[in-house]
Amino acid sequence: KASGDCIFLDTELSDFILCNVSTDQHTNFSFPGEDLFYYRFLYAIPAIYGIIILIGLIGNITLIKIFCTVKSMRNVPNLFISSLAFGDLLLLITCVPVDASRYLSPEWLFGRVGCKLIPFIQLTSVGVSVFTLMALSADRYKAIVRPMDIQASHALLKICLKAATIWIFSMLLAIPEAVFSDLRRFYDKGTNKTFISCTPYPLTNELHPKIQSMASFLIFYIIPLSVISVYYYFIAKNLIRSAYNLPVEGTIQVRKQMESRKRLAKTVLVFVCIFAFCWLPNHIIYLYRSYHYSEVDTSVLHFITSLCARILAFINSCINPFALYLLSKTFRKQFNHQLSCYKTRLLIRSQSTARSTTRMTSFKSTNQQSMITFSFINGNHNCHEENAQYA
Repeated sequence: KASGDCIFLDTELSDFILCNVSTDQHTNFSFPGEDLFYYRFLYAIPAIYGIIILIGLIGNITLIKIFCTVKSMRNVPNLFISSLAFGDLLLLITCVPVDASRYLSPEWLFGRVGCKLIPFIQLTSVGVSVFTLMALSADRYKAIVRPMDIQASHALLKICLKAATIWIFSMLLAIPEAVFSDLRRFYDKGTNKTFISCTPYPLTNELHPKIQSMASFLIFYIIPLSVISVYYYFIAKNLIRSAYNLPVEGTIQVRKQMESRKRLAKTVLVFVCIFAFCWLPNHIIYLYRSYHYSEVDTSVLHFITSLCARILAFINSCINPFALYLLSKTFRKQFNHQLSCYKTRLLIRSQSTARSTTRMTSFKSTNQQSMITFSFINGNHNCHEENAQYA
């Protein structure tokens, strides 16, 4: 989209804005105060993205490692949560750095293959997140409302197949994103130059962005969250009814079982609420732009709002492990154990390095001093002393 001296390129997760700066402002690097703040602000954005990537990598990798190495934690909900973490990792290591690069260079840096692959990965990750949450809600519904339908035999294998199906289904839904995304050339009036950028759809067709944004909002937000809401309505209804119909015998055991199921249901519900909160602003802004395609909003407020919505969407990919840390005592214990092991390994490694360095320094110093002394006193005895020091 173009308006005056600004070019706006919208995508589901990111937009790129290029506003011309007159050549006079670049002379002798004398920037007005506002422009200096603007450039500092732009360069601070990739730093924020870097923090999100770092926190997300630590949390999600630790979560996956715990669920893979601790046998007692290999259950149905945790397998789904691991799949969710893999999707978040994929987004963090591919899409977040690419989005950050848009503030550092007006040119698309990743070629035509990257232009088609990155949006595909973005939408696949979003699909994996929301459909996995839907599967988790269905699992909690079965565990609480219809516990007799759960079959223990081959349960983990079935869940692995379901998780794989979610990934394949998400990839299929993301194919149109790869098909329509392409490199397109733009003209910058300020510098009288052209540059190439990646756009998610043809810029000449105003109907395309409306269809794409609405389809994305329905498929990846409204419909899954509506299904999840129905599941949780029946879960809440069952838990309330069960609270008044507890059997007299075996009450303690039944209560413990109910509390365990309620905690798991609460954890999944928190994940769902986090997803809904983090992604709603991004969907709203995407819809707003798509339905005001011919009217470009160049205000600072719109730019800041878009940026915050995008950052909030990326934060969703790093916050789940820490939400689980607060909600699950077992996971918190294992997470702390992993951190303590990591600290211990670092401490041992640093102590070993320091010890070997100290020994080498002491060894060289003693050896040198010994050779000098014996050279002065005994003349040709220094070779024997040198050999003795090495022995």
